[in-house]
Amino acid sequence: MHMLRALLGVVVAVTGVVSGVPEAANAAPTAPYTVLTADVGDTGGFPVRDSGVWDAGNSQMSVNATNEGFSVYATWAGGSEYVDASMRPPSGQSWRAGQTYRTLPLYDTENGMLNISSSGRGCSDNYGSITVREVGRDPDTQAVTSFAVSYEFHCERKPEALRGEIRWNSDLDYLAAVPNVSSLEFGTTVEVGATPVIRTVSFASLGSASEVFGQASLGGADPAQFAITGDTCSGRTIAPGGTCTMTVATRASRSGEIYGNLVLPDNSSYGQRLLPLRYWAFEGVTGMYYPLAPQRLMDTRSGLGAPKAKIGAGQTVELDVAGRGGVPADGVGSVVLNVTVTGPTASSFLAVYPAGESRPNASSINFPAGWLGSNNVTVKVGAAGRVAVYNRSGSTDVVVDVMGFYAGAQSVRNQVGVGGQYGSVNPSRLYDSRTDGGAIPAGSATEIWTDFGPDLNGHVRGLVLNVTAVAPARSGFLSVWSGDGPVPTSSTVNYGAGKIVPNLTIVKTRLCTDCGTPAAVPSFAVFTSQSSNVVVDLVGVMDDGKVPDGLRFRSLSPTRILDSRTGLGTSGALGANVTRKITAPSGVVAADTEALVTNVTAVSPTNNTVITVWPADLGLPKPTASNLNPAAGQIVSNAVFTGIGPQDAFNAHNLSGSTHLVADLVGTFWLYPGTASDPAAAKVAATPRFALLDSGSRAGTTG
Repeated sequence: MHMLRALLGVVVAVTGVVSGVPEAANAAPTAPYTVLTADVGDTGGFPVRDSGVWDAGNSQMSVNATNEGFSVYATWAGGSEYVDASMRPPSGQSWRAGQTYRTLPLYDTENGMLNISSSGRGCSDNYGSITVREVGRDPDTQAVTSFAVSYEFHCERKPEALRGEIRWNSDLDYLAAVPNVSSLEFGTTVEVGATPVIRTVSFASLGSASEVFGQASLGGADPAQFAITGDTCSGRTIAPGGTCTMTVATRASRSGEIYGNLVLPDNSSYGQRLLPLRYWAFEGVTGMYYPLAPQRLMDTRSGLGAPKAKIGAGQTVELDVAGRGGVPADGVGSVVLNVTVTGPTASSFLAVYPAGESRPNASSINFPAGWLGSNNVTVKVGAAGRVAVYNRSGSTDVVVDVMGFYAGAQSVRNQVGVGGQYGSVNPSRLYDSRTDGGAIPAGSATEIWTDFGPDLNGHVRGLVLNVTAVAPARSGFLSVWSGDGPVPTSSTVNYGAGKIVPNLTIVKTRLCTDCGTPAAVPSFAVFTSQSSNVVVDLVGVMDDGKVPDGLRFRSLSPTRILDSRTGLGTSGALGANVTRKITAPSGVVAADTEALVTNVTAVSPTNNTVITVWPADLGLPKPTASNLNPAAGQIVSNAVFTGIGPQDAFNAHNLSGSTHLVADLVGTFWLYPGTASDPAAAKVAATPRFALLDSGSRAGTTG
């Protein structure tokens, strides 16, 4: 085996860093060509840091060509950075056009030699190949007069390859598609399942012939963690001097370091261009729910959080929510509020929406004159951590209690830790005092427990409930809370004497160790100020973020998606025992949307009735639980969480008489890929994450 001979004499050792790609010439190069191209692909920039083209227009070049070897040394004009390529055929052989030679660091009788270095970056071991495209010789002396090769070089015997073309005094065209970056780096702040991070790369055609691109694709270790979102390269022919662009977005479904490649086929000797893609993904808290002990934020009767005065017709009051009642000062996406109307002078509605935004064509609570009642309202937090409360007609006092919030940014984790995710259930009746001991006495509380089994009970942090006061003896209220500590000063359901009044709530739970069950179970308490029957239906569960297939919340500004009066979503009132399928508009749901958070309003039913909502197109029977219990002639609202089927639709059923329905969307739940059993699965929300095994109560606890 022969030792490597330096064909250029002394190899200059220059320290430094390659600072970028040589600038493209505006016009196509002209023959004869003396040029070195390098496509670093997925080598990580070793031994050549950046893809580029080195020729007489941007570099100082030295060439040594003999029958025994060839070398080219290029130094960028105005700088000290260099690229050095040395090669020779196997021992006893000469270059022959059309032949491919396998290469090693040192040549022998079977292998040629190829060594490439750049600005002090070399390889101690390598392998590769040289394909000779052209060898011109003097007819008399046989001295080499022109030379053209393509090469493939694997540094330190790694599978990643540096590829390119070399021309010396050659008329043979060459191709070079040079990206403006050596890799697309998306950073270390990519949150799993959150808003994608987007990067764009441009490819410049810097060869003597046109680049012909095929269809771009994604490859490498984690191609599914990226998406091509913009493409002006695929299927195009780019003339010398022209450019095209590719845009790639992250699709983080797991944490850790993520690698991929952008693969762009072309008509080069090696058939494609590779651009490495990389980012670090982490599991964040965006969309997680944080239940709170109910706390009062506003009461216009006392001047808490707002002027001490009724909100008049057409008036809007802005309410500070960030930094109050357990809500963090920043990073909050939406808050969950219980909004109570008391003493309205006219039939009207309230619209609660993000402060700083235009008032939407949507309502949060509808009421007649003289009404006392509440509604659960989920609202995106607006400018300066505020929400706006608008009253349409007359004047009314308004009371607002905060029940919890959804994280809108990772900063929430630094303040209050990790929250929970929403888990679906088959709607179930947990408690009905009419069949379990009778009405709860005035001033008393009942503790209610649920059992999802030992594997799940410890993961429950809150329950989504529809709580209904049935025929209370006098006007009053229900308060629902974890049962820890005294009855809160806030209310959950406000009722008038003899009425049937429901309200949806998300209640923080505690683990009960003395509920008469073999193991600890999630529990909560219901207090009533006046003697009343109480019905509690389970709608969903808020977990600790560790249960498979949990859902997270995406905040939206209130958007009307159903109004049977105008033909939006469905046309005409729903008759007795009629079910309508309602499809959510494409603009408000995404491919990962599993469930909707809505405010559903029954408008002037002809009879006392029951409204029930559940996912469509999944073959599910109508649940026995109810969402809304309007009386004849009422305009009444209630918050509704509902899954949607494969066609993005839900069912709405009316029991008796006829009624118009209105639904306003305030947010969606989406499948969080970080805990998904199958991130690619569609509409898994219909599969209950929590199956209720048992429930019970302990009545008569003094409030």
